[in-house]
Amino acid sequence: MTTPNILLTRIDNRLVHGQVGVTWANSLSANLLLVANDQAASDPVQQSLMDMVVSPGVETRYFTLQKTIDVIHRAAPRQRIFIVCKTPQDVLTLVRGDVPISAVNVGNMHFAEGKRQIHKTVSVDDDDIAAFRELTRLGVQCEIRRVPDESGEPVDRLLD
Repeated sequence: MTTPNILLTRIDNRLVHGQVGVTWANSLSANLLLVANDQAASDPVQQSLMDMVVSPGVETRYFTLQKTIDVIHRAAPRQRIFIVCKTPQDVLTLVRGDVPISAVNVGNMHFAEGKRQIHKTVSVDDDDIAAFRELTRLGVQCEIRRVPDESGEPVDRLLD
């Protein structure tokens, strides 16, 4: 087993859109965008729509969380991986499954009933807060940053 070359993991409840598939992928020089999401992994229509907004030269994979855990250590060294998840709970599942994630970029978590807004584009509920706190406890740096040229803001400073 090898250590996969994970450049960054992003939480965005929209998963892949232009900002992710072009701006972030290019900024990171990623050549593989891995969407780790159980629903997207089984939805070819959603996959096709997301593929339309990914830069040429960047491959996409749509894996369930469990498949990501099972195969990530078989990634080739030449693969520069950008992982996108929908929720902090999904990232926590990957980390607990020994996916070597050291940093999480929080881009977008929509406001919904039961959530409170902690940043322009990020709203959380108690489950999200617990997941972020556990990720931090496990040594994963979590920061809110919408675009690469913006300065990041640590999530843990906004949770209280």
